[in-house]
Amino acid sequence: MKPFGFFHLRGIGGQIAALVLASTVALHLVVTTAFLISRPDRPDAPPDGAHQLTDAALLLGSADAAERPRLVADLARAFPKLGIEMLAPGTAEIVEESDSQHLRGMRRHLGRGYKVVRLAPDGPAHRVGVELPDGSVIAGRVEGGPRPWFWGAPWLMTLMTAFICVTVLGLWAARALAAPLSSFARAAENFSLDGGADPLPERGPEEIRSVARALNRMHERIARLMSDRTRMLAAISHDLRTPITRLRLRAEFIEDEGNRKRMLMDLDQMRSMLESVLSLLRNDRKIEAVTLVDVASTLQLVADQFGDMGHVVHYEGPVSATAAARPDDLHRGVTNLVENAVRFGAEVTIRLDISGTKLVIDVEDDGPGISDARKQEMLEPFVRGDDARTMDDSTGFGLGLSIARAIAVAHGGELSLHDREPHGLIVRMQLPVWQEPRLAA
Repeated sequence: MKPFGFFHLRGIGGQIAALVLASTVALHLVVTTAFLISRPDRPDAPPDGAHQLTDAALLLGSADAAERPRLVADLARAFPKLGIEMLAPGTAEIVEESDSQHLRGMRRHLGRGYKVVRLAPDGPAHRVGVELPDGSVIAGRVEGGPRPWFWGAPWLMTLMTAFICVTVLGLWAARALAAPLSSFARAAENFSLDGGADPLPERGPEEIRSVARALNRMHERIARLMSDRTRMLAAISHDLRTPITRLRLRAEFIEDEGNRKRMLMDLDQMRSMLESVLSLLRNDRKIEAVTLVDVASTLQLVADQFGDMGHVVHYEGPVSATAAARPDDLHRGVTNLVENAVRFGAEVTIRLDISGTKLVIDVEDDGPGISDARKQEMLEPFVRGDDARTMDDSTGFGLGLSIARAIAVAHGGELSLHDREPHGLIVRMQLPVWQEPRLAA
């Protein structure tokens, strides 16, 4: 690790350290500015109006009655904003209301011989009367009530500035970390092997850029690996089709009818196996666009196609039901489910139900069913059912359910297996009615 590498401004640590330093400097500048403006250390700070009236009452209370008019006149000239005056007995209009904080403070400073009351207001200022020990009353204006002890203090400015700085720091740090993580989550959600997804932008702090570069390189390696696998499987399929075709031609010349049929059946099974595996693993095909599809018509078409082949397949559901889907993939997935159902059951029912924002497709058969212990396992590729659902080696390769499940997941839905009463299996495909266009899983 490099010395002082933490303070490198291209990294998250360096940017946070720089922001903390800038916040500290700004905090000191604000506190210094507030101190220079308020200057609480200056001795000539203007006294509070309540304090002036309290001092005047103490001065007049200790003076002779003959000297009070002159003292009142001097106080009025010295403190013109105070508006101090002597009131004749009985002329004071007292306001009956709860005492304020500055009235209680005046009573505390004056002592028992004095009485402090609130008088009728004179404009925006409050008028306060003080009854002297001999019964005389003086009145003065007090500009509002005293401010709270904490208001305007330098430490309050410090606290507010510190709160603002910490808030800005937290918001920046949250955005700097959350935004790249959100982009990583979107990239993982839209991960595709066909090159349709954009690479992660390599911007931001050095740590975020290094992670984005690593993910982009990983995406490229995975895409290259899957592409090589697909090309290898395509080459193998092409190379195997030629000898299979030659073997089929030679099998036609076998005189023994039984051996010829068995060999042709084995060759057909090998060809079908190759096509099924390539259908599952082919990832370089063009992703089909999401369009509005009449799902009810698609299900009815699948039922009619199997009915024409001699199977008993019924459709139950609405006449029309529109949803956003990939039409070819949807047709292929339902076909796989029905093909699997007619293989093990004598009668198959396709049901369609729209519940809120979900579209539910049930494919039911009256076959032997699948045990609960194997339901999840049956959704994996190349897994075939138990002996009750496996008639012979030519019945399938265990890919129908896995392909249908992949199609359901690509549509933002899910595929599940359920028991049917009194016997049989229900394959349930749940799809969203409306969905955002997204890449296949």
